Amino acid sequence: MPRRFRSRPSRLPVLGAAVLSLGLLAAAPAGAVVPIAPAADRTAASGAAAPDALPVVTPTPQHMAPAGRALRVPDRVRLVVGDGVDDPSVDTVRKALASAGARHVEQVAIGAAAAGAPRPGLTVVVGALADPKVAAALRAAGGTVPGDRVAEGYSLASTASGSGGTVVLAGNDGDGTYYATQTLRQLVTGKHTIAAVTVTDYPSMPLRGSIEGFYGAPWSHTDRLDQLAFYGDVKANTYIYTPKDDTYLRENWRDAYPAEKLADLHELIDQATAHHVDFTYAVSPGLSICYSDQDDVAALEKKLGSIYDQGARSFYVALDDISYTKWNCAGDQAKYGDPGRGSAGQAQADLLNAVQHDFIDTHSGARPLQMVPTEYSDTADSAYKSVLREQLDPKVVVQWTGTDVVPPSISLADARAASDVWGRKVFLWDNYPVNDYGQTTGRLLMAPYDKREAGLHTELSGIVLNPMNQAAASKVALFGGASFAWNDDAYDPQRTWRAAAGYLAGGDRATTGALLAFFDTEHLAPTFGDENWQPQAPVLAAKLDAFRADWTSGSRSRQEAALRTLRPYAELLAGAPERIRAGVHDTAFLTETAPWLDALDLWGDALTSTLDGLEATLHGGSGQADFDRAADLAGRAAAITTIPGTTRPQGPVKVADGVLDTFIEGAPALGA
Repeated sequence: MPRRFRSRPSRLPVLGAAVLSLGLLAAAPAGAVVPIAPAADRTAASGAAAPDALPVVTPTPQHMAPAGRALRVPDRVRLVVGDGVDDPSVDTVRKALASAGARHVEQVAIGAAAAGAPRPGLTVVVGALADPKVAAALRAAGGTVPGDRVAEGYSLASTASGSGGTVVLAGNDGDGTYYATQTLRQLVTGKHTIAAVTVTDYPSMPLRGSIEGFYGAPWSHTDRLDQLAFYGDVKANTYIYTPKDDTYLRENWRDAYPAEKLADLHELIDQATAHHVDFTYAVSPGLSICYSDQDDVAALEKKLGSIYDQGARSFYVALDDISYTKWNCAGDQAKYGDPGRGSAGQAQADLLNAVQHDFIDTHSGARPLQMVPTEYSDTADSAYKSVLREQLDPKVVVQWTGTDVVPPSISLADARAASDVWGRKVFLWDNYPVNDYGQTTGRLLMAPYDKREAGLHTELSGIVLNPMNQAAASKVALFGGASFAWNDDAYDPQRTWRAAAGYLAGGDRATTGALLAFFDTEHLAPTFGDENWQPQAPVLAAKLDAFRADWTSGSRSRQEAALRTLRPYAELLAGAPERIRAGVHDTAFLTETAPWLDALDLWGDALTSTLDGLEATLHGGSGQADFDRAADLAGRAAAITTIPGTTRPQGPVKVADGVLDTFIEGAPALGA
């Protein structure tokens, strides 16, 4: 870490007032996101929900309505558990109740309790909607039993009565029950308070999550375990395991895993199952496979079988980033003729159909095969696509990356064209926030998930995001991607972005504001070309533009007002790293973002020194000492580089580049 240029008092007390002045949190009701951990007391940070208030729940439920005054959570709570409810669901309820102040939870089986009968205090019922006792409890609490029970859906009702009330969580299936518990923890709006609501909810897309498909430094085993737990929190159900460093997936795909590696995979699969995530194993045989060789086909199926034996039930064949203008064996030339688009499509269709028919269809519980084609990033028809469209088993799920490798936007028309050309709903592989290509050098991509059109669920079977080398920092975008895939019609990028910050902040408002200011300085999202599909530092840029307009007006009073207006935000930026390090309890996030936080620390001080210099010019001084100090700090910040070996490509870290540096460099001319 860089050495500080000088000692300074802690800015932590200043941040709370600065955050509230920014309007960054204005649209987030109290208690917007309340993670299970950490934060011992969130009352001061979030407060209790007012009667009839709707807390922010992410993903946004399909239907949620207020149901009167908030429920009081007493020290003792009765938890009635239905048949078949798994331990992770029960644990989530218990942790949510503990975060609401319950000190003792009496757990009873639903067969031993009259679940629908009113009782003093608070009763929480969790179980399957198909259980008549659970359905009766739901109705008694004011909830509605839906006629159509969508997979992974749930109903929830919480109603106050006396000094407590009743909360009923009713899942359409086991996944739905678990997701109901994830909603419950977000209804905890303060110590001893749960919001009163009715909810009927289900996902718009069946596949939601991430694909570990980037180049460069892979995630660690610990990273992956943490990610799988996080996916459960945000109702994501898919993790596609295809790290480029796993040679047993690509170069050595025929070889069996050694025992220690297989044990790691088994642990990941168990973790995924506990958090209701499908661990999807993706193998990439295209560099060396002989499509016409039955021994190679058998080797592929054997490899998938070895992972099935560890508990995986979702499988994927990746045929991206390979050449389809040459064969890997003479047998393919003899069977399929000269290499080309049409012959490659035929060979791949034969392989994928064999895996679907001979492996997937013969293994109990296996999900439909998934694949990414060699042509994955456009909607133009071709001989390759035509063969796959016509001959590929309709059960096989086909991935698509949009209208480009890194598309600036995805419209409903784009997705419809892709569905037409592939003859099925496509599964979006969205290359955001991945930062493994040249235009992302030195960047974290932390803008909200955006520029994807509402209604995409009508043409997509799902969305997985390709994240950054920095796993924990990727949670900001992944939070949004999971929310969009759950309910794209009601998705609000800014609201979800704030919720992601609140999640990382443990509900603390000052830390949330500091994170949002930090995210803004890492907002730029490039494509493979010259176009940026997300702008750099839009909040800061707007403030600096407004400052310039006031400063150059020639009015002394406007100049003084401009300084008063901008200085709190400059102090927020300068103090944000300290607040984030104090308030974020995700140590991996702090480790991964350390160079950018160090740089922001210096850039923020450079901005405050710049304002000091400008203020000095209003009082007859030159401000040169302050401008020189700002230039020195900016130079130190610009020299900070990414952590060696942690990302591809390496380089100096970027913090609001093109916005903050430009302002600081041009400030002396403003004061002249």
